Amino acid sequence: MPITVEVVVEGGRASPGPPLGPAIGPLGLNVMQVVKAINEATKDFEGMKIPVKIVVEDPTKGKFRVEVGTPLTSALILKELGKEKGSSEPGRQYIGDLPFEKVVKVAKLKLKGVPGASLRSMVLQVLGTCQSMGVKVDGRPPKEVIRLVKEGAYDDRLGE
Repeated sequence: MPITVEVVVEGGRASPGPPLGPAIGPLGLNVMQVVKAINEATKDFEGMKIPVKIVVEDPTKGKFRVEVGTPLTSALILKELGKEKGSSEPGRQYIGDLPFEKVVKVAKLKLKGVPGASLRSMVLQVLGTCQSMGVKVDGRPPKEVIRLVKEGAYDDRLGE
């Protein structure tokens, strides 16, 4: 029966130190092989925290596979804005303005990890995260954009 180890690493920058080394070292795997596999699988998410599963299929033979999750919604939004952190006073102080197309881009990335979810529902979740981070969308507060999406004003941009 496979053993699964879940860790959060920085994309493209996993190392044999914590949290990875101590988690997989006792399982008999070559830690550097695992680090190399994770870094290769997560290189597109460099600089972002990303959940990773190491599935140990056969510890005696060192067989494993790496499953990469999607980064946190907030990390994807910050990457699109070129910022390092959200607002300390969301709703009062905004750290940036994200075009709606970028909201859709983030929603599509997140959609891959949520079977059965619609693009509209994922866009609404991304907009909610924008609200909590102090990020405007198309020059508007996210609450206003959420209302407009629910009213159908963005249907043409959602392909619905």
